[in-house]
Amino acid sequence: MLGKFISFEGPDGAGKTSVLKELIPRLKNELDNEIILTREPGGNVISESIRKIILDKRNTEMDARTEALLYAAARRQHIVEQIIPALQANKIVLCDRYVDS
Repeated sequence: MLGKFISFEGPDGAGKTSVLKELIPRLKNELDNEIILTREPGGNVISESIRKIILDKRNTEMDARTEALLYAAARRQHIVEQIIPALQANKIVLCDRYVDS
């Protein structure tokens, strides 16, 4: 894999998304690589659907293991569908959160 993967971590409201929005234009001026902005959970249709389930306030009774499995499913789909193909194409992937969270 030739591309680069960089995740941005921090608590809600820390400014991760704001930093990414400021960083992307600067990177585009400095680098020839295409830049992909993505997020977790999410990043593609299936993972975004799972994200909605996880974050839905009506799902407060969700079992912790169920929630963990949903996060894992969203991440796997994200990796296979978005991240790996982008890295193989020498793109730079900037991810708003990742497994570190």
